[in-house]
Amino acid sequence: MKVTVNNREVETTASNLLLLSQQLNLPPAGIAVAVNNRIISRPQWENCPIAHGDSLIIIKAVCGG
Repeated sequence: MKVTVNNREVETTASNLLLLSQQLNLPPAGIAVAVNNRIISRPQWENCPIAHGDSLIIIKAVCGG
């Protein structure tokens, strides 16, 4: 299926947000994810289904000034 991640189309077989994060090699900390404009807390990733056409925004925290 196809989903949009940060305005880029991604092909995936992941059935939930946890599996998609592993497929995308996301870091284990320092990121926030919204699915269809709804922030999903990390403990809920495994219970958050991903469907064809979903839109995800991934925000990575950065340090510096």
